Parts: sequence; C-alpha cells; structure tokens
Amino acid sequence: MDMELVTEGLEFPEGPIAMADGSIILVEIKRQTLTRVKPDGSQEIIAELGGGPNGAAVGPDGAVYVCNNGGFEWIENEGMLIPHGTPDFYETGKIQRIDLSDGSVTTLYDECDGTKLRGPNDIVFDTDGGFWFTDLGKSDGDVSHVGHLLYAKPDGSKIVRANDSMVTPNGVGLSPDGTKVHVAETQTGRLWSFAIEAPGQIAAPGNLFEPGDVMGPLPGYQMFDSLAVEADGHVCVATLVNGGITAFDPKDGSYEHFAFPDPITTNICFGGEDMQTAFVTCSATGKLYKCRWPRPGLKLNYNA
Repeated sequence: MDMELVTEGLEFPEGPIAMADGSIILVEIKRQTLTRVKPDGSQEIIAELGGGPNGAAVGPDGAVYVCNNGGFEWIENEGMLIPHGTPDFYETGKIQRIDLSDGSVTTLYDECDGTKLRGPNDIVFDTDGGFWFTDLGKSDGDVSHVGHLLYAKPDGSKIVRANDSMVTPNGVGLSPDGTKVHVAETQTGRLWSFAIEAPGQIAAPGNLFEPGDVMGPLPGYQMFDSLAVEADGHVCVATLVNGGITAFDPKDGSYEHFAFPDPITTNICFGGEDMQTAFVTCSATGKLYKCRWPRPGLKLNYNA
C-alpha cells in the first residue's frame, strides 16, 4: 500500500479525528496534549490535558471528548517510544471535554457508581448523542485490573458499565446500522461484537460461554489496539507487533492485513470527500501517515 508521511516528531500519537477543514486532531499521550495537525504537516497544540490522553471523538456539541488513561511510564529503545507501567503521578482515569474555540478543558467523569475510572482508552458517539468507551485498566507490574465497556452522556448526567470484566478492552466502534458495538481486546487479540438493546445496554448473551460474536485472535503473537469501521461494516483494527491495520469482515470472520512501518501502529480514521483517505498513527516512531484505503470508511455521527 502506498502511504504518505503527514507529519513526524509526535510523542506517541493516538486517537486521530479527520476534521471538516482537512486537519487531523489527535492526542499525544507522552506530551499530554490535544494537537491539531494541519494539511501541510504543521502542528498546533490545542490543549494541555495532563495524565495520558488516549482516544478522542467529536461530540454533538462540536467539542472533543478525550479518554484519559492517567499516564504511563516510558521506555525509549532503538528510536522507538514504548509505554510501560503506571507512573508515580497517576491518580485516576477520566473523561475530558475540550472546547475547540478556546482550548478549555473540563473533567466530565472520573468514576462510575463510586468506582474510579482506571484507564479510559477509546470512545465513539452514537446517534442518540451518548458515547461508548472502554476502560482498559492499569497495571503495576504485579496486578492488572480487569477492564470494562461503559456508556455515558456528554452532559454529565449518566455513566453506566455496559459490560464488566473484559481483558484489556481497547478499540471501540459501532456498526454502520448502529445495532452492534465492536470492542477489541489488546492482550487476547479478540475482536468482540455485542448486540445493542438500548443506549448503554447490550443484549444478554444467549449462551453463558458465548457473550458475543468474536473474531480473532490472529496467528502468532499479535495484539489489538484501537479501531475504526468501514462503510460496508468491515472493522479495521490497529495491530501491534505485526504493525499495521487488520480489516475484519464480520460476515465471515475473514481478514486482510495492511502493513505499516511501526510495530506499535495504534489507530486509523477516515476522511476526505469520499471517505477513502485513511490516516494512521504509528505511535512508537511518532508519525502520522495517510493512504488511499481500498474501501470507504464509515462517516462518524459528529464532526466539527
């Protein structure tokens, strides 16, 4: 696949959003910022977020909502930046709202039912104006928390756990018809699909041992990061170790892999007039690429 370098020198970019003006808004986890990358590759910091800003999405009010995982320790190895463990400054995870007009930052949620959010990771808005998000959990080297799939309203009025006790849930996205929520687990390399019964509520499993439809894991040692959905329903999952994007067809579970030059390829989003321009974050090397995708991406419910 032919790809073009959009910009480099980013400090672990994630959560790209293709904006209406042609720019890309993304987070830099190590730099702790929300950053705009302009079409010419120049960078502009929108807001300082602290902690570890991770997934990002535009809400119905035109603001950007960010999953903040609270931060990582970092290892530099052979020119690559690698997240590792939990830093001394970690307090909790949170959901933040950023006003693009002035860069002001508000903490919307830092707990659910009295339990602190630990490592919010990725986020997607539905047509009702609420958002699904994952909480991957945190690890101290000896103990790793279980993760959860949650749902919340952007006005601060509602936050619920939709699915408990997942294993490092990371990427999240919605099917084109909005009837399913897809969740990628990092360590298991599984891509789950859960039927949605109502906003924030997934359908009860028909079988104790089959809580949802599942695709993967891939052969060998490969892990999953964030994801995006194509207009025809393919689910494009950023793939770690075997760096690239793996596109799954939910109809039959088949997949194809598109390689990118970074073992920690973390995310993809779609833009352009025909939604066939893919933007991919290669996080360990701090680069943002774009390429012509073979199929159109799904247009998200909100943009600015």
